[in-house]
Amino acid sequence: MNVLLQLALVPLLLPDWLDPEYLLTALGNWALWGAAFIIFIECAIFPVLPGDSLLFAVGLFIANDAPIIHFGTLGKPAVLTISILVLVTAAVLGNVVGYWVGKKISPWLFKPRPGFIGKVFSQRHLDQTHDFFERYGSKALVMGRFVPFVRTFVTMVAGAAGMSFRTFITWTGIGAVVWAAGVTLLGYFLGTIDFIRNNIDAVLVAIVLVSVIPMLIEAWLHRRRKAAEVVEP
Repeated sequence: MNVLLQLALVPLLLPDWLDPEYLLTALGNWALWGAAFIIFIECAIFPVLPGDSLLFAVGLFIANDAPIIHFGTLGKPAVLTISILVLVTAAVLGNVVGYWVGKKISPWLFKPRPGFIGKVFSQRHLDQTHDFFERYGSKALVMGRFVPFVRTFVTMVAGAAGMSFRTFITWTGIGAVVWAAGVTLLGYFLGTIDFIRNNIDAVLVAIVLVSVIPMLIEAWLHRRRKAAEVVEP
């Protein structure tokens, strides 16, 4: 649990250039494409990135007519639609890469190694994601979207487990739409609320904290199950 808690707090300790508001502002007119690239990397192989809060921030920026996310003279609804299509596509393509990583090199990627990388790509995380996958089957590709680390590793587990690509792409596509479109729309509609617009830093931190709750609950339940197995005669 201590390791998981440390990893859950990693997004709060990242440098300014990984803060969603700072990042989008710094990217300027490349904000949407930079956000899409980060979503792609997170969904493909590297979970320690601000996926949820970045999607929310994109929606919030569009709602407030931020000039860095625009397409000529198109209005907000059109800009929102195009942005969602770009972000959903990035999420799907990232998961496709993750699927093939799991199919080809997951044994090497998750072998024991010291340091931060060893904590991120640990056999423990892989086992927990495998349990999640076993419990929910193909639906884990949708449900796992909302759980940090699981969001990245569940696609690798699907590839390693031999799930057919047709089944995988169907469920991961549904998950990408529900997650990427849903969180971006949430930022768009809540972004018009004065409190949220004026306290974006606090809101983004809150999103990170809420997003790790399922992971911490799952870790706690896992420990209870292990303890119960030890007690049983």
